[in-house]
Amino acid sequence: MSGTIKVGMFGAWRGNSYVSIIGREDPDVIRIVAVCDRQADKLEELEGMKDVKLFSDFDSFLDYGKSVGMNAVFLANYFHQHAEYAIKAMENGMDVVSECTSAATLKGCVDLVRCVERTGRKYMIAENYPFSTENLEMKRIIDGGTLGSLLYAEGEYNHSGTTETLKYLTPTPFHWRAWMPRTYYITHAMGPIMYLTNSMPLYVSSRAAHSDLLEQIKDFRHNDDGLARMFCEMSNGMIASFTGCTAMVADYSRYRVAGDRGSVERGPYPDSKIRLMYEDYTAPEGVTEYDQLIKADLARLGEKGRKAQESGHGGGDYWIVQNMIDYFANGVVPFFDVYKGVAMSATAILAWRSCLNHGENFRIPDFSVEEDRKTVENDDLTPFPDENCQGATLPPSTMYGKY
Repeated sequence: MSGTIKVGMFGAWRGNSYVSIIGREDPDVIRIVAVCDRQADKLEELEGMKDVKLFSDFDSFLDYGKSVGMNAVFLANYFHQHAEYAIKAMENGMDVVSECTSAATLKGCVDLVRCVERTGRKYMIAENYPFSTENLEMKRIIDGGTLGSLLYAEGEYNHSGTTETLKYLTPTPFHWRAWMPRTYYITHAMGPIMYLTNSMPLYVSSRAAHSDLLEQIKDFRHNDDGLARMFCEMSNGMIASFTGCTAMVADYSRYRVAGDRGSVERGPYPDSKIRLMYEDYTAPEGVTEYDQLIKADLARLGEKGRKAQESGHGGGDYWIVQNMIDYFANGVVPFFDVYKGVAMSATAILAWRSCLNHGENFRIPDFSVEEDRKTVENDDLTPFPDENCQGATLPPSTMYGKY
Protein backbone atom coordinates (compact mmCIF):
# COMPACT_ATOMS: atom_id res chain seq x y z
CA MET A 1 0.00 0.00 0.00
CA SER A 2 1.33 3.45 -0.90
CA GLY A 3 0.09 6.77 0.41
CA THR A 4 -2.35 7.32 3.25
CA ILE A 5 -4.06 4.44 5.05
CA LYS A 6 -7.73 5.38 4.70
CA VAL A 7 -9.66 3.37 7.26
CA GLY A 8 -13.31 2.46 7.42
CA MET A 9 -14.47 1.50 10.91
CA PHE A 10 -17.22 -1.13 11.15
CA GLY A 11 -18.66 -1.15 14.67
CA ALA A 12 -18.92 2.19 16.44
CA TRP A 13 -19.20 0.95 20.03
CA ARG A 14 -15.88 -0.88 20.36
CA GLY A 15 -14.41 0.95 17.41
CA ASN A 16 -14.74 4.35 19.05
CA SER A 17 -11.55 3.93 21.07
CA TYR A 18 -9.61 3.11 17.91
CA VAL A 19 -11.20 6.04 16.10
CA SER A 20 -9.82 8.26 18.86
CA ILE A 21 -6.32 6.78 18.69
CA ILE A 22 -6.17 6.98 14.90
CA GLY A 23 -7.40 10.58 15.15
CA ARG A 24 -4.23 11.46 17.09
CA GLU A 25 -1.95 10.09 14.36
CA ASP A 26 -0.63 12.05 11.37
CA PRO A 27 -3.63 12.22 8.97
CA ASP A 28 -1.24 11.93 6.03
CA VAL A 29 -0.24 8.52 7.38
CA ILE A 30 -3.58 7.12 8.62
CA ARG A 31 -7.07 8.51 9.07
CA ILE A 32 -10.71 7.45 9.39
CA VAL A 33 -12.82 8.18 6.32
CA ALA A 34 -16.04 6.30 7.12
CA VAL A 35 -17.81 4.59 10.02
CA CYS A 36 -20.56 1.97 9.77
CA ASP A 37 -22.81 0.62 12.51
CA ARG A 38 -26.23 -0.95 12.18
CA GLN A 39 -27.33 0.92 15.30
CA ALA A 40 -27.55 4.52 14.14
CA ASP A 41 -27.55 5.86 17.71
CA LYS A 42 -24.02 4.54 18.19
CA LEU A 43 -22.84 6.79 15.37
CA GLU A 44 -24.18 9.84 17.18
CA GLU A 45 -21.86 9.13 20.12
CA LEU A 46 -18.70 9.58 18.06
CA GLU A 47 -16.61 12.70 18.49
CA GLY A 48 -14.18 14.45 16.18
CA MET A 49 -15.85 13.05 13.07
CA LYS A 50 -15.52 16.04 10.75
CA ASP A 51 -15.36 14.91 7.11
CA VAL A 52 -16.15 11.31 8.12
CA LYS A 53 -19.10 9.71 6.38
CA LEU A 54 -21.48 7.63 8.53
CA PHE A 55 -23.39 4.53 7.39
CA SER A 56 -25.76 1.93 8.78
CA ASP A 57 -25.44 -0.44 5.77
CA PHE A 58 -22.16 -2.32 5.17
CA ASP A 59 -22.47 -2.58 1.39
CA SER A 60 -23.14 1.15 1.06
CA PHE A 61 -20.17 1.74 3.38
CA LEU A 62 -17.91 -0.31 1.05
CA ASP A 63 -19.25 1.37 -2.09
CA TYR A 64 -18.57 4.80 -0.66
CA GLY A 65 -15.17 3.64 0.52
CA LYS A 66 -14.16 2.59 -2.97
CA SER A 67 -15.20 5.99 -4.30
CA VAL A 68 -12.88 7.83 -1.88
CA GLY A 69 -9.95 5.43 -1.89
CA MET A 70 -10.69 3.63 1.38
CA ASN A 71 -8.06 0.90 1.48
CA ALA A 72 -8.51 -0.66 4.93
CA VAL A 73 -11.43 -1.83 7.06
CA PHE A 74 -11.28 -2.22 10.84
CA LEU A 75 -13.83 -4.79 12.02
CA ALA A 76 -15.20 -4.07 15.49
CA ASN A 77 -18.64 -5.54 14.85
CA TYR A 78 -20.35 -8.49 16.54
CA PHE A 79 -17.90 -11.10 17.82
CA HIS A 80 -19.04 -14.06 15.71
CA GLN A 81 -19.53 -12.26 12.39
CA HIS A 82 -16.04 -11.08 11.46
CA ALA A 83 -15.10 -13.62 8.78
CA GLU A 84 -17.95 -12.82 6.41
CA TYR A 85 -17.29 -9.07 6.55
CA ALA A 86 -13.52 -9.51 6.28
CA ILE A 87 -14.03 -11.53 3.11
CA LYS A 88 -16.34 -8.86 1.65
CA ALA A 89 -13.81 -6.13 2.40
CA MET A 90 -10.87 -8.03 0.92
CA GLU A 91 -12.82 -8.94 -2.20
CA ASN A 92 -13.41 -5.21 -2.61
CA GLY A 93 -9.66 -4.54 -2.53
CA MET A 94 -9.26 -3.51 1.11
CA ASP A 95 -6.92 -4.73 3.84
CA VAL A 96 -8.49 -5.85 7.12
CA VAL A 97 -8.01 -5.60 10.87
CA SER A 98 -10.27 -7.96 12.84
CA GLU A 99 -10.94 -7.30 16.51
CA CYS A 100 -10.95 -10.26 18.92
CA THR A 101 -11.63 -13.34 16.78
CA SER A 102 -11.24 -14.34 13.15
CA ALA A 103 -14.16 -16.73 12.71
CA ALA A 104 -16.87 -18.51 14.68
CA THR A 105 -16.81 -21.74 12.63
CA LEU A 106 -14.09 -23.93 11.15
CA LYS A 107 -15.59 -23.30 7.71
CA GLY A 108 -15.24 -19.58 8.36
CA CYS A 109 -11.56 -20.11 9.20
CA VAL A 110 -11.01 -21.91 5.90
CA ASP A 111 -12.95 -19.36 3.84
CA LEU A 112 -11.02 -16.51 5.44
CA VAL A 113 -7.55 -17.96 4.83
CA ARG A 114 -8.40 -18.85 1.24
CA CYS A 115 -9.63 -15.30 0.66
CA VAL A 116 -6.41 -13.79 2.01
CA GLU A 117 -4.35 -16.07 -0.23
CA ARG A 118 -6.60 -15.53 -3.25
CA THR A 119 -6.81 -11.74 -3.04
CA GLY A 120 -3.34 -11.01 -1.70
CA ARG A 121 -4.83 -8.54 0.80
CA LYS A 122 -3.27 -7.93 4.19
CA TYR A 123 -5.10 -9.24 7.27
CA MET A 124 -4.28 -8.95 10.96
CA ILE A 125 -5.91 -9.58 14.33
CA ALA A 126 -6.33 -6.65 16.73
CA GLU A 127 -5.52 -8.77 19.78
CA ASN A 128 -4.37 -6.09 22.20
CA TYR A 129 -3.67 -7.89 25.50
CA PRO A 130 -0.20 -9.15 24.47
CA PHE A 131 0.86 -5.52 24.14
CA SER A 132 -0.12 -4.27 27.57
CA THR A 133 2.72 -2.66 29.51
CA GLU A 134 3.14 -5.66 31.83
CA ASN A 135 3.08 -8.23 29.05
CA LEU A 136 5.64 -6.28 27.01
CA GLU A 137 7.94 -6.38 30.03
CA MET A 138 7.38 -10.13 30.34
CA LYS A 139 8.18 -10.48 26.63
CA ARG A 140 11.46 -8.60 27.09
CA ILE A 141 12.51 -10.96 29.88
CA ILE A 142 11.45 -14.15 28.08
CA ASP A 143 13.24 -13.13 24.88
CA GLY A 144 16.36 -12.55 26.97
CA GLY A 145 16.60 -16.32 27.44
CA THR A 146 17.22 -16.34 31.20
CA LEU A 147 14.19 -18.56 31.87
CA GLY A 148 15.84 -21.44 30.00
CA SER A 149 13.78 -23.92 28.00
CA LEU A 150 10.11 -23.02 28.25
CA LEU A 151 8.01 -25.74 29.85
CA TYR A 152 4.66 -24.27 30.82
CA ALA A 153 2.50 -21.19 30.34
CA GLU A 154 -0.93 -20.16 31.56
CA GLY A 155 -3.34 -17.33 30.89
CA GLU A 156 -6.52 -16.26 32.61
CA TYR A 157 -8.96 -13.62 31.40
CA ASN A 158 -11.72 -12.45 33.73
CA HIS A 159 -14.50 -10.04 32.86
CA SER A 160 -17.14 -10.04 35.55
CA GLY A 161 -19.78 -7.38 36.11
CA THR A 162 -22.98 -6.38 37.84
CA THR A 163 -26.37 -7.56 36.65
CA GLU A 164 -26.95 -4.15 35.09
CA THR A 165 -23.61 -4.31 33.28
CA LEU A 166 -24.40 -7.76 31.92
CA LYS A 167 -27.81 -6.58 30.72
CA TYR A 168 -26.21 -3.57 29.03
CA LEU A 169 -23.74 -5.87 27.27
CA THR A 170 -26.57 -8.16 26.14
CA PRO A 171 -29.04 -5.74 24.53
CA THR A 172 -31.19 -8.32 22.69
CA PRO A 173 -32.31 -11.91 23.45
CA PHE A 174 -30.20 -13.29 20.61
CA HIS A 175 -27.10 -11.14 21.09
CA TRP A 176 -23.91 -13.18 20.79
CA ARG A 177 -22.97 -12.71 24.45
CA ALA A 178 -26.15 -14.52 25.49
CA TRP A 179 -25.11 -17.69 23.68
CA MET A 180 -21.30 -17.70 23.64
CA PRO A 181 -19.71 -20.79 25.24
CA ARG A 182 -16.90 -20.04 27.65
CA THR A 183 -14.13 -21.29 25.36
CA TYR A 184 -14.98 -19.02 22.44
CA TYR A 185 -13.65 -15.68 23.72
CA ILE A 186 -10.15 -17.06 23.80
CA THR A 187 -7.89 -14.34 22.44
CA HIS A 188 -7.23 -12.35 25.61
CA ALA A 189 -6.06 -15.44 27.50
CA MET A 190 -4.39 -17.39 24.70
CA GLY A 191 -3.08 -14.53 22.56
CA PRO A 192 -0.56 -13.27 25.13
CA ILE A 193 0.72 -16.83 25.69
CA MET A 194 1.30 -17.31 21.96
CA TYR A 195 3.03 -13.94 21.68
CA LEU A 196 5.16 -14.25 24.81
CA THR A 197 6.42 -17.71 23.85
CA ASN A 198 6.32 -17.42 20.03
CA SER A 199 4.26 -20.59 19.74
CA MET A 200 1.17 -22.04 18.09
CA PRO A 201 -1.40 -24.57 19.43
CA LEU A 202 -1.24 -28.13 18.11
CA TYR A 203 -3.81 -30.01 20.23
CA VAL A 204 -6.52 -28.95 22.69
CA SER A 205 -8.49 -30.61 25.47
CA SER A 206 -10.94 -28.67 27.62
CA ARG A 207 -13.44 -28.80 30.47
CA ALA A 208 -16.17 -26.37 31.52
CA ALA A 209 -17.79 -25.85 34.92
CA HIS A 210 -21.49 -25.02 35.28
CA SER A 211 -22.51 -22.19 37.61
CA ASP A 212 -25.80 -22.41 39.51
CA LEU A 213 -25.34 -18.74 40.41
CA LEU A 214 -25.76 -17.74 36.77
CA GLU A 215 -29.23 -19.30 36.70
CA GLN A 216 -30.51 -16.06 38.23
CA ILE A 217 -29.84 -14.18 34.98
CA LYS A 218 -31.24 -16.95 32.83
CA ASP A 219 -33.81 -14.58 31.35
CA PHE A 220 -31.16 -12.97 29.17
CA ARG A 221 -28.08 -15.21 29.38
CA HIS A 222 -28.11 -18.84 28.26
CA ASN A 223 -24.40 -19.61 28.56
CA ASP A 224 -24.50 -20.48 32.24
CA ASP A 225 -21.11 -22.16 32.52
CA GLY A 226 -18.91 -20.05 34.76
CA LEU A 227 -15.53 -21.18 33.48
CA ALA A 228 -13.82 -23.17 30.77
CA ARG A 229 -10.15 -24.10 30.93
CA MET A 230 -8.23 -25.31 27.91
CA PHE A 231 -5.05 -27.37 27.86
CA CYS A 232 -2.82 -27.31 24.78
CA GLU A 233 0.31 -28.84 23.38
CA MET A 234 2.23 -25.99 21.76
CA SER A 235 4.54 -25.89 18.76
CA ASN A 236 7.62 -25.01 20.85
CA GLY A 237 7.31 -28.17 22.94
CA MET A 238 5.75 -26.61 26.04
CA ILE A 239 2.26 -27.13 27.42
CA ALA A 240 -0.17 -24.28 28.05
CA SER A 241 -3.35 -23.81 30.06
CA PHE A 242 -5.75 -20.91 29.65
CA THR A 243 -9.35 -19.82 30.03
CA GLY A 244 -11.84 -18.21 27.74
CA CYS A 245 -13.75 -15.22 29.09
CA THR A 246 -14.70 -16.36 32.58
CA ALA A 247 -17.59 -15.32 34.81
CA MET A 248 -15.59 -15.54 38.02
CA VAL A 249 -15.72 -12.58 40.39
CA ALA A 250 -12.31 -11.17 39.58
CA ASP A 251 -11.76 -8.36 37.11
CA TYR A 252 -8.08 -8.79 36.34
CA SER A 253 -6.11 -10.98 33.98
CA ARG A 254 -3.03 -13.01 34.83
CA TYR A 255 -0.27 -14.72 32.84
CA ARG A 256 2.64 -16.95 33.71
CA VAL A 257 5.51 -18.43 31.70
CA ALA A 258 7.81 -20.96 33.35
CA GLY A 259 11.08 -22.38 32.07
CA ASP A 260 13.56 -24.83 33.55
CA ARG A 261 15.70 -21.97 34.88
CA GLY A 262 13.13 -19.39 35.96
CA SER A 263 9.60 -18.05 35.64
CA VAL A 264 7.84 -14.73 35.19
CA GLU A 265 4.24 -13.85 35.88
CA ARG A 266 1.73 -11.05 35.80
CA GLY A 267 -0.91 -11.13 38.49
CA PRO A 268 -2.62 -8.85 40.98
CA TYR A 269 0.69 -7.29 42.04
CA PRO A 270 0.74 -3.60 43.02
CA ASP A 271 1.80 -0.77 40.69
CA SER A 272 1.63 -2.90 37.51
CA LYS A 273 4.58 -5.00 38.63
CA ILE A 274 5.48 -8.46 37.41
CA ARG A 275 7.14 -11.24 39.40
CA LEU A 276 10.44 -12.77 38.23
CA MET A 277 11.76 -15.88 39.98
CA TYR A 278 14.92 -18.02 39.82
CA GLU A 279 16.58 -20.55 42.09
CA ASP A 280 20.05 -19.80 43.45
CA TYR A 281 21.60 -22.32 41.05
CA THR A 282 19.62 -21.13 37.97
CA ALA A 283 19.92 -17.35 38.33
CA PRO A 284 21.84 -15.45 35.64
CA GLU A 285 25.31 -14.26 36.55
CA GLY A 286 25.19 -11.21 38.80
CA VAL A 287 21.60 -11.76 39.95
CA THR A 288 21.40 -12.16 43.72
CA GLU A 289 17.70 -11.47 44.28
CA TYR A 290 15.94 -14.66 43.23
CA ASP A 291 12.33 -13.56 43.77
CA GLN A 292 11.62 -9.97 42.79
CA LEU A 293 8.84 -7.66 41.68
CA ILE A 294 9.73 -5.57 38.64
CA LYS A 295 8.00 -2.37 37.58
CA ALA A 296 6.90 -2.57 33.96
CA ASP A 297 7.86 0.70 32.28
CA LEU A 298 7.33 1.88 28.69
CA ALA A 299 9.58 4.91 29.13
CA ARG A 300 12.40 2.99 27.44
CA LEU A 301 10.28 3.06 24.25
CA GLY A 302 10.37 6.85 24.13
CA GLU A 303 7.51 8.90 22.70
CA LYS A 304 5.59 5.82 21.49
CA GLY A 305 5.81 4.33 24.96
CA ARG A 306 4.37 7.51 26.44
CA LYS A 307 1.48 7.53 23.95
CA ALA A 308 0.79 3.86 24.64
CA GLN A 309 0.44 4.50 28.35
CA GLU A 310 -2.30 7.04 27.58
CA SER A 311 -4.41 4.59 25.55
CA GLY A 312 -6.79 1.77 26.49
CA HIS A 313 -6.12 -1.80 27.61
CA GLY A 314 -2.78 -1.03 29.23
CA GLY A 315 -1.39 0.48 26.04
CA GLY A 316 -2.46 -2.43 23.86
CA ASP A 317 -4.88 -0.43 21.69
CA TYR A 318 -2.12 2.01 20.74
CA TRP A 319 0.22 -0.75 19.61
CA ILE A 320 -2.51 -2.27 17.43
CA VAL A 321 -2.68 1.00 15.48
CA GLN A 322 1.12 1.04 15.20
CA ASN A 323 1.02 -2.54 13.89
CA MET A 324 -1.55 -1.43 11.31
CA ILE A 325 0.71 1.36 10.10
CA ASP A 326 3.79 -0.88 10.00
CA TYR A 327 1.92 -3.60 8.13
CA PHE A 328 -0.35 -1.76 5.72
CA ALA A 329 2.09 1.04 4.85
CA ASN A 330 5.47 -0.66 5.24
CA GLY A 331 4.81 -4.38 4.81
CA VAL A 332 6.01 -5.41 8.28
CA VAL A 333 3.94 -8.53 8.97
CA PRO A 334 2.56 -8.48 12.54
CA PHE A 335 2.70 -11.47 14.87
CA PHE A 336 -1.07 -11.98 14.69
CA ASP A 337 -1.50 -12.64 10.98
CA VAL A 338 -4.37 -14.63 9.49
CA TYR A 339 -2.84 -18.03 10.31
CA LYS A 340 -2.39 -17.23 13.99
CA GLY A 341 -5.85 -15.65 14.03
CA VAL A 342 -7.62 -18.75 12.74
CA ALA A 343 -5.48 -20.98 14.97
CA MET A 344 -6.93 -19.17 17.99
CA SER A 345 -10.45 -19.39 16.60
CA ALA A 346 -10.11 -23.10 15.83
CA THR A 347 -8.72 -23.78 19.31
CA ALA A 348 -11.77 -22.07 20.83
CA ILE A 349 -14.21 -23.95 18.59
CA LEU A 350 -12.67 -27.37 19.13
CA ALA A 351 -12.19 -26.74 22.84
CA TRP A 352 -15.95 -26.33 23.16
CA ARG A 353 -16.51 -29.69 21.46
CA SER A 354 -14.00 -31.11 23.91
CA CYS A 355 -16.01 -29.69 26.83
CA LEU A 356 -19.15 -31.35 25.46
CA ASN A 357 -17.28 -34.66 25.28
CA HIS A 358 -15.65 -34.71 28.72
CA GLY A 359 -12.23 -33.47 27.69
CA GLU A 360 -11.74 -35.27 24.36
CA ASN A 361 -8.47 -34.27 22.68
CA PHE A 362 -8.68 -32.46 19.31
CA ARG A 363 -5.94 -31.68 16.80
CA ILE A 364 -5.87 -28.06 15.59
CA PRO A 365 -5.80 -27.94 11.77
CA ASP A 366 -2.80 -26.24 10.18
CA PHE A 367 -4.64 -23.66 8.07
CA SER A 368 -1.55 -22.92 6.01
CA VAL A 369 -1.88 -26.43 4.53
CA GLU A 370 -4.66 -27.01 1.99
CA GLU A 371 -4.97 -30.70 2.89
CA ASP A 372 -5.83 -29.71 6.47
CA ARG A 373 -8.27 -27.07 5.29
CA LYS A 374 -10.18 -29.58 3.18
CA THR A 375 -10.92 -31.68 6.26
CA VAL A 376 -13.00 -28.87 7.84
CA GLU A 377 -14.06 -26.74 4.86
CA ASN A 378 -17.74 -27.65 5.33
CA ASP A 379 -17.77 -27.65 9.13
CA ASP A 380 -20.16 -24.82 10.02
CA LEU A 381 -21.40 -26.01 13.44
CA THR A 382 -22.13 -23.03 15.66
CA PRO A 383 -23.70 -22.21 19.05
CA PHE A 384 -24.88 -18.79 17.83
CA PRO A 385 -28.51 -18.37 16.70
CA ASP A 386 -29.59 -15.67 14.30
CA GLU A 387 -31.93 -12.82 15.25
CA ASN A 388 -34.88 -15.19 14.91
CA CYS A 389 -33.30 -17.82 17.22
CA GLN A 390 -32.58 -20.09 14.26
CA GLY A 391 -29.39 -21.70 13.04
CA ALA A 392 -27.61 -22.74 16.25
CA THR A 393 -26.25 -26.30 15.93
CA LEU A 394 -24.29 -26.56 19.19
CA PRO A 395 -25.45 -25.95 22.77
CA PRO A 396 -24.16 -22.82 24.54
CA SER A 397 -23.72 -24.60 27.87
CA THR A 398 -22.48 -28.00 29.02
CA MET A 399 -25.84 -28.45 30.78
CA TYR A 400 -27.71 -28.63 27.45
CA GLY A 401 -26.23 -31.65 25.75
CA LYS A 402 -23.28 -33.26 24.00
CA TYR A 403 -21.59 -32.61 20.71
